[in-house]
Formats: sequence, structure tokens, C-alpha cells
Amino acid sequence: MRVLAPNGEEKTLMALNIGPSHGATHGCLRYMTALDGENIVASVGEIGYLHRGFEKMAERGTWQQVIPFTDRLNYCSAMMNNFAYCHAVEQMLGIDLPERAKVLRVIVNELSRIADHFICVAAAAQDLGSTTGFFYMFDSREMIMVIWEKLTGARLTNSYGRIGGLYRDTYEGFENDVLAVCKQVGKNLHDLHACFDRNRIFLDRTVGIGVMPAKRAIEWGWTGPCLRACGVASDVRKDEPYYDYETYDWNVVTGTKGDVYDRLMVRLAEAEESVKIVQQALKRLQPGPVSVDDPRIRVPSHESAYQDMEALAGRFKTVFEGIRVPAGEYYSGSEVANGELGFTLVSDGSGKPWRVKVRPPCFTQFAAFHELVEGSLLADSIACLSSINIIAGELDR
Repeated sequence: MRVLAPNGEEKTLMALNIGPSHGATHGCLRYMTALDGENIVASVGEIGYLHRGFEKMAERGTWQQVIPFTDRLNYCSAMMNNFAYCHAVEQMLGIDLPERAKVLRVIVNELSRIADHFICVAAAAQDLGSTTGFFYMFDSREMIMVIWEKLTGARLTNSYGRIGGLYRDTYEGFENDVLAVCKQVGKNLHDLHACFDRNRIFLDRTVGIGVMPAKRAIEWGWTGPCLRACGVASDVRKDEPYYDYETYDWNVVTGTKGDVYDRLMVRLAEAEESVKIVQQALKRLQPGPVSVDDPRIRVPSHESAYQDMEALAGRFKTVFEGIRVPAGEYYSGSEVANGELGFTLVSDGSGKPWRVKVRPPCFTQFAAFHELVEGSLLADSIACLSSINIIAGELDR
């Protein structure tokens, strides 16, 4: 295609469609570029290419039945989505979780954060040509996936959260498995830094590439590791604490330049902080209930339903009619691996949500993608895309 440059010179640009089948677009993701040689003159991203209609599906079931849909948002850390949604509904109901449930949610959250950050950096390394770095980070992630399988029966899209608590308690040996993961994370991080910190190719491909100034990141609505990589120490766990995060000893990690290198290194440093939180949480883990003891909210167990008529009736009504959430509109945000995952929930007082609106963290990050890549090389757009960790499932509209 022919265009006129600002100086009046006529240029011939090549239009190139990248994705959704490109290996580095990580799923159903598509962006178009206009190229002058290898230089990106313009870029336009398509948000909603997958088009699953999560929000409308969520409005067709009861409040509890929405939970399995949330697993499919960011499937690299599915249970964080469970807990973010449940936390929003629990705030509408005005209930407080039992201590064991809160501690277990913290442990699962932080293990999920480690797994998510590792798959992000592993995929970024693979996109830049480093198969070694890719495999280093899969050791810890695989150990975490084994824990998920024991805990929930599934490896990827896990449903462990329930409104008012958890699906069930942990299995025998859970604490030892978690401690083994913490030890393995330290080893993998050591190996990874040895692989990348002084690697000329990795540094050339990441340092100074895709810079996003802090002011522009805030204007775009960035959150999470991408915003913190710009030097902004913003974290919902610190700013608006929940699950007693304010009582744990950990630090908010920030970068300086907001480039690809900072976005990846911040995630690795956050994995270290997550290990610290998990180790502290394990020391707090005491026997006790994992769900609120309120028959209006808690789904009676199969065991009690088989033995008690009232429990059977309660289970029937809860499953088919749903719990009654007070009428009103509410927003709640949680710090998941990619940033702030927010839910705006509207209740009409019935057993089903009237409106569910999700605010995924990577929506605003992908909206600013063109600013990161315009004026850079085509190869750099792949590095930029990997560093902002777009998950098509939660980006979908």
C-alpha cells in the first residue's frame, strides 16, 4: 500500500497480519502492522478475536455456577480468578472467611503467581530463541501442577474456590509438597539468572526495547508487574489489603525503565517474594473449617445431604436456586498474576447475577501495545508481546 510521509514523500508499506496462528501470539490473538522494511510504522491490535462471551454466560447461571467460567480467564493461574470472583461476592454478602480458608487462599494464590510468572518468562525466552531458559522454569511449574491435580483433580482449569470458602480441605502431605516447590523455585531462579543476566543476545533483545514511561502506563490504566516495571509501586495486596496480606513480610518489586527487560525481571523477583509469603503462610496454617458455617451460603456436603433431610433440602435449593445476594452494584479488585482483576457485579436480590462485568488486567496492556511497537523492528514486537503476558481468554470481549 502507498502512503504519504509527513514530508510529502510517497512510501510503499507492506501490511502484515500477525496471528492468530503465529507461534508467538500464544493463542487466539491478532494484531496488524504496516511495515517499512523491518520497521513497524503502524500497528492495530484486535481485542476480542476469540469472542467467547464470558460475561453473558456468567449471567445465565447462579452465583456459584459462575466460578468454573472464571477458570477460563487466565488459565495459567486459574484459581486466582476463582478467588477474585468469590472475594467480590463475599464482600457483597458481608462475610468473613475462616482463618484456615484465608491462609490457604494466600498459599494457592502465591503458588499460582509463581507458575504464571514462570510460564510468562519461559514463553518470552522461547520466543527469543532460548529453549534452555524455557525448560529451567518448567520444573517448578510442573511441581505446582501436580499439587493442583491432587488438590482439585485438574491440572489447568481448576475450580477450588467457593463463595464463603473452598471446595474442600487439603490432602495429606500438602505442606511438604509446597515446601518442596519453594526449594525448587530458588534453584530454578539461580539457574535462570546464570543463563540470562550476562547473556549478550538476551540483553540486546530486551534492554531498552518497548519502553513505557510511568506516566503513560498510568494513563493507559496499566496494573500489576507491567506497571511496577515502570517504577510505580502499586499493588492491590498493599494498597487495599485482603486475606490479611498486610500482616505478611514482603516487598513490592519495581523496575526503572519500563522496558521488556524490566517487565520480565520484575516477574522473577516477584516469584521470590511469593516464596517468602508462602513460607510464612505455612507457619500460620492451623486446623479448622475451610468454609463459613452459614446454611444460606454454604452448599451442604454430600455426606450430610445423604443423612439429613434439612441438608438435602438445603443442597437442592442452593444448587438449583442459588444463594441470595443483596441487591446492589459492587466492584472488587484483586491482585492476580497479570495485575488487577476486577469484577463489577450487579445483583437484583435473586439467586442469579443480573450483570457481571470483568476488568481483566491485560485488556489495558494490549490496548497500549501499539505505543510499544510503533517505530521499532518487527522482531521487537514479539519481545514486547511476550513481556506484557497477554492471555487471550481474559482479554476476550
